[in-house]
Amino acid sequence: MRFVIVTGMSGSGKRTVLKMLEDMGFYCVDNLPVPLLEKFVELIALPNREISKVALGLDVRADQSFGDVDRCIENLLSNGYKFEILFMEASDAVLVRRYKESRRIHPLALCEGDLVEDGIRRERRVLEAMKKRADYVIDTSNLLTRELKLELDSIFVQNKEYNSLMVTVMSFGFKSGIPSDADLVFDVRFLPNPFYIDDLKRLTGNDKPVRDYVMGFPEAEEFLDKIMDLLLFLIPQYVKEGKYQLIIGIGCTGGKHRSVTLANELYERLNQKGSYRLTIRHRDVKSGV
Repeated sequence: MRFVIVTGMSGSGKRTVLKMLEDMGFYCVDNLPVPLLEKFVELIALPNREISKVALGLDVRADQSFGDVDRCIENLLSNGYKFEILFMEASDAVLVRRYKESRRIHPLALCEGDLVEDGIRRERRVLEAMKKRADYVIDTSNLLTRELKLELDSIFVQNKEYNSLMVTVMSFGFKSGIPSDADLVFDVRFLPNPFYIDDLKRLTGNDKPVRDYVMGFPEAEEFLDKIMDLLLFLIPQYVKEGKYQLIIGIGCTGGKHRSVTLANELYERLNQKGSYRLTIRHRDVKSGV
């Protein structure tokens, strides 16, 4: 039997994950009280059970001691039970935004006047040990729903080797501001701007004429060579350090031409290297010129 414990930060997508796992054939139980964890595992592990895949959601709640989970897990391990832990993560800024959009109160906002940020801070302390135990950490800060589904399919259906680092290549326009969550930012405004060519102005870096124009300059290829050399050194160091998300910002003036072209090219090069997970975003490609 395959048994997966799904836990992590409130607002990071645990319930969405359980629904997706259910579609993948898992028997899912959400928000089981911690004191029932060991008994639940004992029951589902009984011989001759038809259930072969189980996913259990564990949430932080103000009225229960999540610290007891550690003791339960140690007991399960000592009794020979096997399980995997999937920890769902997201940045503080994303979690705050999601809570404000849903107008929900954070479960660890303990008293009147507590901010969402206060609850998030407490929750991170409570879940610190569980995160360290996790077999998989998925950061949903920049994941689309379909990308999350592909992640789960890769882990729990295709059983591929998992690398916790998610690399996002993001194009953007400086006139709209540098992405607040970018880890590395590269300025490609040194290249000629297709915006000033009538035939290219209304196109984007996703269109072949713009791509051919930008990549026609030898400086573009040289830039990509140097960036790849840097990233092939940095990414293994980030993995070793335990980083879960790396956002690489590629910026030009408006975020429609040069940055989009070079972000696409960098994505293709990275896609041929390493086993880390990879996504691409074009933040400002649909904004006005």
